[in-house]
Formats: sequence, C-alpha cells, structure tokens
Amino acid sequence: MIKCHLSRLMDESSLRVADVARETGIHRGTISRLCNETAIRVEFDVLETLCRHFDCDIGDLIEIQD
Repeated sequence: MIKCHLSRLMDESSLRVADVARETGIHRGTISRLCNETAIRVEFDVLETLCRHFDCDIGDLIEIQD
C-alpha cells in the first residue's frame, strides 16, 4: 500500500487545500484526493511540484507500507 503524507506536511505548515492549490497551481481536487489517499494515479509533475513546494524528498511525501 502506498501512503501519502501530504496532509501531514500541510498540517506542519498550517496550510489548507486552497492555500496549496493557489501557491502551486495544482487543482484542488488533486490535492484533496492525495490528502484523503483516494488518488488512483498521480502525475510526476504534481509530485515534483509538491516536493519543491514543501522542500522535501519524494520519500517524505509518499512511501510504500506493508
């Protein structure tokens, strides 16, 4: 199972979905699906944008859990 830590990163930065959408240009629905871990697929450019925005590595954003 893949775990997305976007909601944790947003909480640590006191950001809401609307904030991240406005600051990154990523659609609000995409951010919400990642936060709720209901996304079926994610584009590489979205992952790159989020990593750059939160100044983190891809492993800080998503990870594989057993």
